Amino acid sequence: MILAALIVFSVAVLAANTGFATGAQGDVLRVRFGGDADRTRIVIDMERTASGNLVEAGEGGRVVLSLSGVSAGRGVEGRGLGLVRGYAMRGAGGGAELTLDLAGGAEVERRFLLPPGDGVNHYRYVVDLKATDAVIAARPDRNPPRYTASAQARTRPPLIVIDAGHGGHDPGTLGGRVNESAVTLQAALTLKDELERIGGYRVMLTRTSDVYVTRSRRVAIAREADADLFISLHADAGNDNTTRGASVYTLSEQGSARAIRVATGRQDWHADLQLPGRDPSVDRILLDMTQRATQNRSAHAARILLTHLEGSGHPMLGRSHRDANFEVLLAPDVPALLLEMGFMTNPDDEQLLTDESGRRRLMRAVAQGIDRYFDQPDESVMVAGAGQAGGGR
Repeated sequence: MILAALIVFSVAVLAANTGFATGAQGDVLRVRFGGDADRTRIVIDMERTASGNLVEAGEGGRVVLSLSGVSAGRGVEGRGLGLVRGYAMRGAGGGAELTLDLAGGAEVERRFLLPPGDGVNHYRYVVDLKATDAVIAARPDRNPPRYTASAQARTRPPLIVIDAGHGGHDPGTLGGRVNESAVTLQAALTLKDELERIGGYRVMLTRTSDVYVTRSRRVAIAREADADLFISLHADAGNDNTTRGASVYTLSEQGSARAIRVATGRQDWHADLQLPGRDPSVDRILLDMTQRATQNRSAHAARILLTHLEGSGHPMLGRSHRDANFEVLLAPDVPALLLEMGFMTNPDDEQLLTDESGRRRLMRAVAQGIDRYFDQPDESVMVAGAGQAGGGR
């Protein structure tokens, strides 16, 4: 699956532009853009927190955002990206004002403030724009392929394998009222519903009842099904019951080496990974390339997922993108994520995860993140370093 994408590589890569607004008194550090003509993200990096007010929301071809609590320094203007033709950051009313000149019909999909965290030491104000229905309907190709990460045309919708952690004789963490295994199963069923509601995906669960499935079997299910993404759902535990929030794990460098050892430990590993099998040294190089591409795509998916979780207002753990040597992340050819939805040892998180509406909001954000990942593949992103963790999951 990924090997073919390495040999015949055609990837839609997200572009990014950056404008700097620096000065002795400036609190706005820079303005950044990412995305395309369907959805465009604007990120305003700031030295301190700010509150935003939408003065114009797209009517008349402009979006105007007023920021109080920060100054624009010397100001900056320049070309935009995607749905934004150009922009200008200027001082206004004792604060800062960002004006976006739109390239086409667009509306504000969401906006939110991100505090420092996850290796970033400054505040970020995020504005997401999406093309209006009228603009999309007027395009010649209204139904582009959902998944374009590989040059090989896919004749089927992407397959998402959802893994409900623990189960059976392995209940996981015991909260104040319920076991982790019950929480993960309900979350998995809800996520399946949300993905099917979005449409355009096939969904498979590693378990649909309170049964135990070995970690190696969970990985095998995803690989045997030729999955396009594997996501394992868990709920964390901590010694301090005030600790709460979600985090997303991808495979660590240590885990990557372990994945290679596991893959090559099988007698038929060449055929299993659909490698040529004529030269062991060449096959090993191709396996390393496959593993690296998988790791990069997993990290890219994690970043998109975290953005949607943060935007939904779900509590997040500090340094929320982490890496680990978990067994369920070891597939060398299937992008994989492990989502710790919150802490079973925190009463507020447990209440959120066991409440139907709270769980539905969380899984809707996860489904939207997955949908964005398949709409905006980017295999050029290198793996971001993060904290190390053990290999028990």
